[in-house]
Amino acid sequence: MKLTGYQQNFILHFGEMGSRWGINRTVGQLYALLFISEDPVNADQMAEGLSMSRSNVSMGLKELQSWQLVKLQHIPGDRKDYFKAPDDIWLIFQTLAEQRRQREIDPTITMLRGALLEPVPVSAPDDPDRYARQRMGDMLELIEMLTGWFAEVQQLDRSTLEKLMRLGGGVRRVLDVSHKFRRDGVVEADKTGEG
Repeated sequence: MKLTGYQQNFILHFGEMGSRWGINRTVGQLYALLFISEDPVNADQMAEGLSMSRSNVSMGLKELQSWQLVKLQHIPGDRKDYFKAPDDIWLIFQTLAEQRRQREIDPTITMLRGALLEPVPVSAPDDPDRYARQRMGDMLELIEMLTGWFAEVQQLDRSTLEKLMRLGGGVRRVLDVSHKFRRDGVVEADKTGEG
């Protein structure tokens, strides 16, 4: 598999970024190759195109499959396994977000909930862990708020989600108007004796 300089630059960058995102460089490069490949690619083609050993490619593909980021495909008349990244960029983002939630956020929520449910020792009138409990409670509250918000956002249809994202800072203006409307509505209701 022959790669252009344009493709190689993207693949190398993705490998570097992958190591910053918590995956190894090989996995990042494999995914970048699959992402920009129009047709499904087999492991031998990946090894050749990326100058990697076949065993590194196999291990990287297993990692990508565990993240549900690649689809295994078969080509009639060919016994090799072929792989392809999903074409839908939104699906890729949703899959990544869900996988990260399951691997990183959920275990943290479980740990925090468990720690906060531990009884405070009766024998310690001045709880030495009071501050730690408070901070952990604050962290849990924020994480639960964010995950709840994200779960609701994931339920939005794509066109609504795109509109929301394109609003950017405009969301603040909508919230300001909404707040003003509610505040002024309450003030008016209070003046008329209805509130």
